[in-house]
Amino acid sequence: MANVGIRVVIGSGAYSNNPGWMETQESELNLLNKEHWRSQFRPDSIKVILAEHVWEHLSYEEGVQAAKTCFKYLRTGGYVRCAVPDGFFPDAAYQQAVQVGGPGPCDHPAASHKIVHNYRTLSSMFEEAGFIVSLLEYCDEQGEFHEKEWNAQDGFIYRSKRFDHRNTGDQLGFVSLIVDAKKL
Repeated sequence: MANVGIRVVIGSGAYSNNPGWMETQESELNLLNKEHWRSQFRPDSIKVILAEHVWEHLSYEEGVQAAKTCFKYLRTGGYVRCAVPDGFFPDAAYQQAVQVGGPGPCDHPAASHKIVHNYRTLSSMFEEAGFIVSLLEYCDEQGEFHEKEWNAQDGFIYRSKRFDHRNTGDQLGFVSLIVDAKKL
């Protein structure tokens, strides 16, 4: 079997959607805590970092800082697969649920959202850190959904067109803005 390299899930939550990957919680591997990274990894040692609905809990500036940390620890050719709520998805209930500060009580998961990204802001954030960005799933300014074929074995994203149970046929109930940010 070929060496697949270190594959890390940031903020894996209660789900284990990526068997064989190193799954972490914020208390173990905080995107903004350089000591966490230094104590667990060597620079240029990680093949893939997967973050599903994590980056929206960081401000834009924190997101750039986190992307720079990931860049340092990814090996050449490695990438971050990042999924966040899509600020251009044309559904009022969705936008209310993912809004900055969340839709209701402080214990709601979205209560700590600091930004609602669109494809331009998320791409720009990773590009500032030195990555080349490929858009996998996103909505444009007119709310039109775009997708590029991607392999779930390279980083499974549940909240995607293909896998989220709220999507049926051509009816989109919940999508994410998904990018691969590659280190060249």
